Amino acid sequence: MSSYQSINPANNQRLKSWPEHSSEQALQALEIASQLYQSPWSKGDIQPRLRVLKEVADIIDQRVDELAKIATLEMGKLINQSRGEVKLCAQIARYYADNAQRFLQPVPYPSELGEAWVEHHPIGVIMAVEPWNFPYYQLMRVLAPNLAAGNPVLAKHAGIVPHCADAFARIVLEAGAPQGAWTNLFISSEQVAELIADDRVQGVALTGSEKAGSIVAAQAAKHLKKSTLELGGNDVFVVLDDCDLDEAVRQGAQARLSNAGQVCTAAKRFIVQEKVADQFLEKFTAAFAAMKMGDPLDESTTLGPLSSAGARDNLVKQVQQAIDHGATLHYGGDVMPGAGCFYQPTILTGITRQNPAYFDEFFGPVAQVYVVKNDDEVVRLANDSHYGLGGSVFTGDIARGRQLASRIETGMVFINSMSDTAPELPFGGIKRSGYGRELSDLGIKEFVNQKLVVEKS
Repeated sequence: MSSYQSINPANNQRLKSWPEHSSEQALQALEIASQLYQSPWSKGDIQPRLRVLKEVADIIDQRVDELAKIATLEMGKLINQSRGEVKLCAQIARYYADNAQRFLQPVPYPSELGEAWVEHHPIGVIMAVEPWNFPYYQLMRVLAPNLAAGNPVLAKHAGIVPHCADAFARIVLEAGAPQGAWTNLFISSEQVAELIADDRVQGVALTGSEKAGSIVAAQAAKHLKKSTLELGGNDVFVVLDDCDLDEAVRQGAQARLSNAGQVCTAAKRFIVQEKVADQFLEKFTAAFAAMKMGDPLDESTTLGPLSSAGARDNLVKQVQQAIDHGATLHYGGDVMPGAGCFYQPTILTGITRQNPAYFDEFFGPVAQVYVVKNDDEVVRLANDSHYGLGGSVFTGDIARGRQLASRIETGMVFINSMSDTAPELPFGGIKRSGYGRELSDLGIKEFVNQKLVVEKS
């Protein structure tokens, strides 16, 4: 049986299976992509590529509801959140269509050696390995900058969202991209390794788990290929004693429970100053209790299922392990009865540094609440993590918020806002959250040859 199965996590019904590609088919796809890289399409005028991106954006805008329903049925995202993801993809495509030429312009460097400048050129075929939690957005973050730059992409999507992967690839072709510009491959991890080893592949982009990232990064490093990784997160949501507490509660609940908590940049560790800790926890618990679980296609549902039975079962084990090591189950902690992969929104307190939960990433609707005395304790706890992806600081004193944002070791910090994303903002982290940046002007320069040219006067 194929490992690419479309299964509705709201009821565990199989929708469709998708055949896997053979190694011969994968190598044929690589050859087509390699030939495209050698052609004027990749190395010539950027305008034809930008026109494709504009058309991709237009097609997506016309099919928001259709694409959103596919994602919701396949991985359980609330329908309105799926619509938001689809619209964001159109924005990213249009952003690079409008700005890529400017980003890739030569940059002058004053020098005594003569007139000097750096040019930006494509480097070759990119191998992308992408996850299921944002089944279109993750693909667009790779497609848009690389198509604009001229790098063909081979994409291996997660096994539980094959319909999303197929729909995305069809849109790129419909928009006028030539064969090889973006190729969806239903392949195994072993086949990915074979492609990475091939000289025709020159870069590797992965978004996924820490384990997957370390494996793929090692494969890329073995063959001296450039790679970017966007991995897990254990993001802090800092609640200072001078903040708008109701707003912190409102955004905090959303930051933890959006997409059923299956977000790398979701708020996971709530660090609350003791002066407001009791009040925050009371309001925060009420917000969790008010969530309505149910069919993600129902507009009134506020918490959908986890993406799969495996994801739910792993979360159950993590929560139980945390409790076994001394954590307090403050709220929730139950698998919901019925056929779907639903897990009750959950709050854990009393987690010590000796508890495995202190360092683990919980990929689901589980919040950890820590109480601290002052700003220095906030920083110590925030930075005592294997991860460093995003984070939020809520305060009534912007200067105080900026100071804390500068001290927290992470790739992104939002003051008085939950973590978010936009085409014009760089996305990425440090530590075990990975390296490299996607989106913005930084994202398009990850996989280009920044070539220095010096002209002697």
